[in-house]
Amino acid sequence: MKTKILLPVLTLLCFVYANAQDSILFPKPQVVLKIKPSETDSRITKADTPHFIAYNPSNEQGKLLLFIPGTNGIALKGPKNLFATAIEQGYAVINMSYINTPAIARICKGENLEANANCAADFRNWRVYGNTEFPLIEDASYDAIVNRLTKLLMYLSENDKQGNWSRFLENGSPKWSEIALAGQSQGGGMSAFIAKTNLVARVIDFSGGWDYSAKNEIANWYSTASVTPVDRYYGTFHKKEPMAQTIEKTYKAMNIPEDHIYGFDLDVPKGKRAHSNGVRNLGYKDQWIALLGKGN
Repeated sequence: MKTKILLPVLTLLCFVYANAQDSILFPKPQVVLKIKPSETDSRITKADTPHFIAYNPSNEQGKLLLFIPGTNGIALKGPKNLFATAIEQGYAVINMSYINTPAIARICKGENLEANANCAADFRNWRVYGNTEFPLIEDASYDAIVNRLTKLLMYLSENDKQGNWSRFLENGSPKWSEIALAGQSQGGGMSAFIAKTNLVARVIDFSGGWDYSAKNEIANWYSTASVTPVDRYYGTFHKKEPMAQTIEKTYKAMNIPEDHIYGFDLDVPKGKRAHSNGVRNLGYKDQWIALLGKGN
């Protein structure tokens, strides 16, 4: 009986805490919205936890920062100190809710990688665009990141007029030139992958994954030509995370300028992971500001 009573109480306390945190980090007149993907596209049923949206209505011409979480990431639990900093820099923020499991590293290995050296790129293409079949994961075409973003921007344009969301759409598609991409781990790699074929405002890759084309060989897509100029790319990693050297190698393969690569080294709190410390540790706020630049 006590357990049955405690669970709802704990759920309520978590809800109250989360909303209190939002009101502190995003004080009025800032706006915080939480919208399920299914509200924007009724076909979506998987990974239907809400997108997190925050912005200051006074930044009418600011760019959009689209943040893409890593594996097992939940948009409502995203790095809100980073988002608050982005709004200070003039951005509107969307933390994307999408299917982020299984991870690429779980699928594109062993026999799957031996059979297809482009496994990682094919995986990312299906999860981002949903326009080329990739049978090793169960994502549907409409689950793709770009569809979710497009439908969310359309929904916001119609239902949140003060946000002026239509400025991020062009002919029914994302207006990439007004969008900066950022993400952590799998999401950082997705951000860089999108920027390869779309001219985006900026790319910030936080510890963005380690795709391979063969054993001990990083994936070929990292070194392909990019539509987004390389001087708009930024990459970070924590020096104590296990895959730090490989992540840095992917950044160099993408020709990210040396002074745009940040090797973080602040102490990681006990019980936390160095891999995600770069987006969570407020001690990096000065670096976040440099990475974000001005959003307006």
